[in-house]
Formats: sequence, C-alpha cells, structure tokens
Amino acid sequence: MKLVILDRDGTINADSDDFVKTADEWLPLPGSLEAIAKLNHAGWHVVVVSNQSGLGRGLFDVASLNAMHAKMHKLLAAHGGRIDAVFYCPHSPEEACTCRKPLPGLFEQVGERYGIDLKGVPCVGDSLRDVQAGALVGCEPHLVLTGKGAQYRGVPLPGTFPPGTVVHDSLAAFADALLARAVLPKIAI
Repeated sequence: MKLVILDRDGTINADSDDFVKTADEWLPLPGSLEAIAKLNHAGWHVVVVSNQSGLGRGLFDVASLNAMHAKMHKLLAAHGGRIDAVFYCPHSPEEACTCRKPLPGLFEQVGERYGIDLKGVPCVGDSLRDVQAGALVGCEPHLVLTGKGAQYRGVPLPGTFPPGTVVHDSLAAFADALLARAVLPKIAI
C-alpha cells in the first residue's frame, strides 16, 4: 500500500494563530488540493493526522470540525482527489494525552487502522512536532515551508529536527518530488 500522512493546518490549508474554527475559515493553500489529487492519481492513499486542540479549548465543536472536513472533501473531489481518513487529537495541551503531536499516538492509530508498519511512510507537516511524531514510528519526515514552516525558509533546520528531514517549499513541491522519485529509472549494473 502506498500511503502518505499529512498534517492539516499549515500544510493543506492556511493556519491561524487564532485557530481555524469554521468551514469559512478553512482555506486551502495554493496548489495543495491539486497535489493531493496528483498523489491519488498515482496510486497513493492520503490520510490526515492533525492536532485539533481548539476542541479541547472550547473554541469550536465537533459539528464545526466536521463542516471543515466536509468542505475539504468537497473541494478535493472537485479536483479529482480524496483523503481516505482524518485522524485528529481533540485534546488541549494540558490534558497530557498520547495522541497530541509530537507524541506518536495518532500515527499509531493510522498503523492499526491500516494494519501496516509505518516505517518509511512519508509524513508531511509544517512544524517540528509534525515530523517528530512521524519519525517516532519510523515515518520518513518531510517539512513544508508553509504555515509554521515558513520560519525555516532560507535557514538551516535546527538540530531538533529528526535526521533525514527533507524540506519542500509546499505540499505541491513535496508531491512532485515524491512522484519523480517513484519513476526514477532503475539502472542495471
């Protein structure tokens, strides 16, 4: 199974310091929906793993979160793409759960749901905690320079990032790189 795990806010859609609380506030980043559709068309399954502490903080409810995801799915379908599943942590940081990134609980849930080892599965996010959580279960870490990742544009990544973290300008650039890697010709020696 070809699987990619994506963060949501700052990776697929615009992030906000005030939290994305409604479907109207959920705005896709340029090229992100097309990137997911391109991955799908190449045979990749895409799942989302997202901290949604706005729920635990009382900033929005599950109905609002479902409306955001319905908008995301509808816009993706218009581009010929899909997200197979959305895994989210509803807890506030104070609740000390194991599913809030940078802990690996959500990633473990993905592995359990699909019955696979996540070693080598690409995970893409815009923050240190996104790639740290994926790396804890053996995912291949990818950082996009959108959302919170924009702070790393033009500077070396700090040593706190997992070894081997690959940096991309955007989700679209990640998709292009992954698909180019998948079609590299094999050279006989």
